[in-house]
Amino acid sequence: MSQSVSRALSILIALGEDSQSLDELAARLGVHKSTVLRLLQTMQAERFVVRDSAHRYSLGTRMFELASRALENRDVRTVARPHLSALGAATGQTVHLAAYESGDAVYIDKVDAEQAVRMYSRIGRPAPLHCTAVGKVLVAALPRAEWRSVAARLDYHPFTTRTLRTPEQYLAELDLVAAQGFAEDHEEHESFVNCIGVPVRDGIGAVVAAVSVSVPDVLLDYDQVLALLPQVRATADAISTELGWDPRRDATARKG
Repeated sequence: MSQSVSRALSILIALGEDSQSLDELAARLGVHKSTVLRLLQTMQAERFVVRDSAHRYSLGTRMFELASRALENRDVRTVARPHLSALGAATGQTVHLAAYESGDAVYIDKVDAEQAVRMYSRIGRPAPLHCTAVGKVLVAALPRAEWRSVAARLDYHPFTTRTLRTPEQYLAELDLVAAQGFAEDHEEHESFVNCIGVPVRDGIGAVVAAVSVSVPDVLLDYDQVLALLPQVRATADAISTELGWDPRRDATARKG
């Protein structure tokens, strides 16, 4: 029985790459066609595979139903927590996880820095959309048709002298974030604090959260914070992978 289960799983993995004929599957598994056919017939009856008019097999709708249910049951905060902790330990800096909820970017988790310096942010508190890295990442992930309505409703409160002040500046910033795949907060929300943020994606590629690292410039200067980008991206990729996303498909977000 375990051998049959192993072969069935191998068939599903093969069909996840591309449609296959009976001969191709038999050759891949190294077994007789009759053995593979019996497995395929069983899986076809349960809608795990389908056969087309050219007698090629591909994944069936039952697979997509199960995948959808599995992804729905993956809570991004629970999945992200160990990765956020690892990033915090590796960098020694403050790490945030934020999600877009009811028109706001909301901090849903946080790992405090090892140093005595603490950020103003709190779990459950909104992050300003126009001057935080997580806010920019989450808005840039919205359909472009929504950007202008978001930009028009912001009050552009000047937290620092570097805070963006107009819808035009904000829209240009969103273009940059979308093109490079990450966002910066260069002392825009809190004076002397720099931050970089990266999107987290689910199994269909939708941005469901943003991960960021925030650092006072008494600890690291602006360029040193930007140098943490590969680590932040690796963390976001690890979370996204657990949520069902393949980061290799995210080529357009890596132009920067």
